[in-house]
Amino acid sequence: MSFQSVVAGLPSPVKELVLKATNDGADASLLGESEADQKSVSGWIEKTAKGEIGKGGDLESLNEILVPKTYLATNYLTAADVALYGVLHPVFSNIKSASELTHPSVTRYFDHIQSKPIVRKSADALQQFGPIPIDVDNAPKVERKVEPVKRKEKAPKPEQATETAVPTEKKGKGKKEAASTDSAPAERAQKKEKVKKEGNEEGGSKKKEKQKAPAAPAAPAADDGPPVPSMIDLRVGHIVDVIKHPDADGLYVEQIDLGEETGPRTVVSGLVNYIPIENMRDKYLVAICNLKPASMRGVKSFAMVLCATSKEGKEGGIELIQPPPGSKPGERVYFEGAEYESKTPLPQLNPKKKIFEAIQPGFITLDTKEAAWINPETGSVHKIRTKDGVCLAPTLVGASLS
Repeated sequence: MSFQSVVAGLPSPVKELVLKATNDGADASLLGESEADQKSVSGWIEKTAKGEIGKGGDLESLNEILVPKTYLATNYLTAADVALYGVLHPVFSNIKSASELTHPSVTRYFDHIQSKPIVRKSADALQQFGPIPIDVDNAPKVERKVEPVKRKEKAPKPEQATETAVPTEKKGKGKKEAASTDSAPAERAQKKEKVKKEGNEEGGSKKKEKQKAPAAPAAPAADDGPPVPSMIDLRVGHIVDVIKHPDADGLYVEQIDLGEETGPRTVVSGLVNYIPIENMRDKYLVAICNLKPASMRGVKSFAMVLCATSKEGKEGGIELIQPPPGSKPGERVYFEGAEYESKTPLPQLNPKKKIFEAIQPGFITLDTKEAAWINPETGSVHKIRTKDGVCLAPTLVGASLS
């Protein structure tokens, strides 16, 4: 089903809003940067058109969907977000106080989407989707629940099972067989005595110590618990080659040296319309290295480039986050703070757990242009750095990072 036919199923004012944003906006990524993303965008718009999400103020299931998400269909703004914003607008128009904001993830999502420049520009042009002031600070917060680890019951020891199966002594015809079976405990006792004697002669204290040592507890999965930034594997990268994607006008295909013996990784980035190719060549950057590889228009991407996007949106500029001068490919990039600095990132982020999507809204550039993550619960600032210094955006202040 084509994008136009999917959009046609939206209610009239929302349809005009989506068409306005996609036709007037210079950002082609609203339709999806890859084939998989385009399918996801169309799928979510179709669900919105059918009233499966957000219709009539039924926000309970939508709130659960949005808990781990920044955007609906992908990890960047798309037409699916514009459509859902249009559907949610009348719902939030009728909310009079923060006490009515009982679905925190939906509230956070709606307020974020309505502030995006392309959404604001298209909405204001139609004069039906005016900005709605939302008291996010006094709204209920998102509660993250960690499911308890289920413990397996221990199976009975083989020795115990054998003893349970030993029959009692029988009278009459079966007496001979029973007597033979009942001799087993005596034989075991003799064997134990023999082992004990040999152990004393050969220094059996080692065996005794081994028996007393407690069994090591099973290590929990590394991504148990709420998402934290130290789960993300950030490293210094060096672009050794870059070309335009052969089948996508808005994409670069880069070869990025990350200090690995296997050689540079292939990385696909949607930066053609924002950073000239000459400004990509030979650049040092920060790469996110433990995302699941994804195919983008037929080219598999094995990492993601960390960029700063202007607080005015992509139209205001996008810049590569730069490591300190003299950085080497593969150097560790980490978050300041005792709770994060010594942690080991996950080998690969589980896409189902949306770890990066949960952390990303806290990424920002400070007034000093330094890259940082701000903890949404405590407000503490954790700069993104290497051992030699803090990573920076060249010019952007208050920019989001992704």
